[in-house]
Amino acid sequence: MGGANDYVFQTRWVVPGSTVGEVREVLGDPRELPRWWPAVYREVVLAEPGDDNGIGAAFDLHTNGWLPYALRWRLTVASHGEDGSSFTGRGDLTGRGEWHYEQRGLDVLVVFDWVVRADRPLLKHGSLLFKPALAANHNWAMRMGERSLLLELDRRRGRPVPAPPTAPRWRSIGAGVALVLGIAVALSRSRRQH
Repeated sequence: MGGANDYVFQTRWVVPGSTVGEVREVLGDPRELPRWWPAVYREVVLAEPGDDNGIGAAFDLHTNGWLPYALRWRLTVASHGEDGSSFTGRGDLTGRGEWHYEQRGLDVLVVFDWVVRADRPLLKHGSLLFKPALAANHNWAMRMGERSLLLELDRRRGRPVPAPPTAPRWRSIGAGVALVLGIAVALSRSRRQH
């Protein structure tokens, strides 16, 4: 890795009043992502079941974020255990993701490491211009995930909760404005770096 379309992200969430087991149960079932994290996950389809422990299970994902584009990629479970799990991605996003869980008193520290390459043609060839906007989109998606996870944990505990946050529904003019703003931000940052 190291090209213009390569990204390295680390996200840290502190989940109050939870156990690693509760958090792992929610994050460990990709099929449920569209229900509790709809801001990012539009559709998840089991493509291959994997072994008896779920290793090798593959899921075809249709995802989106704040920016007006959608991605299609395959998540394949590489490992899972008491303190974390990992997966590979292939398609519009290619790379490796790792979830790590640590109990800290009454809270759970969740760390997500995502080393990924944007392989969708527009993102791949426009990465130099779009990189700051794409990184901001990832950060937005992970903030929505944190909010959605907290709501899902409360729902599983029988508490009344509002619907989880969803992605904005762009109209063509909004998509154009977002694209122009993304390019402007990218160009501005590029000029400052030189």
